[in-house]
Amino acid sequence: MQAAFYERTGPAREVLQVADLPAPQPGPGELRVRLRWSGVNPSDVKSRAGLRSKVLPFPRIVPHSDGMGIVDAVGSGVSPSRIGERVWVWNAAWGRPDGTAAQWVVLPAQQAVPMPEGVPDEAGACFGIPALTAMHAVLARGGVQGQRVLVAGGAGAVGHYAVQFARRLGARQVLATTSTPEKARIACAAGADEAFDYRAADVAARLLDATGGQGVDRVIEVDIAANAALDLQVLRRGGDVLVYGSGAGEFRLPFFPLIAQNIGLQFFIVYHLNDSERAHAVDTLNRLLAQGGIEHAIAQRLPLAEIAAAHEAVEQGRVTGNVVLAIP
Repeated sequence: MQAAFYERTGPAREVLQVADLPAPQPGPGELRVRLRWSGVNPSDVKSRAGLRSKVLPFPRIVPHSDGMGIVDAVGSGVSPSRIGERVWVWNAAWGRPDGTAAQWVVLPAQQAVPMPEGVPDEAGACFGIPALTAMHAVLARGGVQGQRVLVAGGAGAVGHYAVQFARRLGARQVLATTSTPEKARIACAAGADEAFDYRAADVAARLLDATGGQGVDRVIEVDIAANAALDLQVLRRGGDVLVYGSGAGEFRLPFFPLIAQNIGLQFFIVYHLNDSERAHAVDTLNRLLAQGGIEHAIAQRLPLAEIAAAHEAVEQGRVTGNVVLAIP
């Protein structure tokens, strides 16, 4: 099979290779997916670059945790009725050597989720990390029903989904922060009531004014290191910050405003959702997808052979939305 892989960390064009590898076969409890699309996420790029560790956990890594394809073989204990299913997959490369940047991937059967009819194939390569991150941030701590929600980075891969999910799941008000007028338009088209430039000197005052001075109930935070001060200014007493990202490895938070305002902080990584959290997020996502109307912000579609360019686009922040690879 044709696959992309790396055997050492480093710059994309230096370490990523595309070559033929043996096609995998499913074992007990597993199925095989003939992939059509592979999603490129920041975590994939950071692992390949060696930002977390220079030491590879496996001698050779086929990257990418997200993907979409067709089940074409099953192992013992998996119903043959699953053959032919159109599925999206999650955690393909998490703790495993073989991800979705290949023509086939073998996974535990529960990691391949049937896709509702009408959802574009390539969108399925955006669900495992961007969509499930957004969904968990919306569902956690009792959900957003009746809440005022602020989505930081409301035009980004996660934020764009979070705006839509918050709106569809009963938020009273959805606000977003962005960095450009064009990104503000994207966030508002997705369902945000208003979007604000997070770099503006008066952004806190404008956000508070948008809530009638009440503050927001929940912040869905893409960069706690950069935005913590703003979050504390605009949260109501007893509000929550759901944190899935940070632009710095270390940051500081002031103790007194947090305790005086009874602020709840929840940090999470989508790879480590427990079984009940993941099932809730997956089921809710598939229900909304089946209802229709969910937009998928796919910024670039490239062939597998151009995986290095795809990694560079994500690494350098040149695109707004998701980058996906077409598998030959």
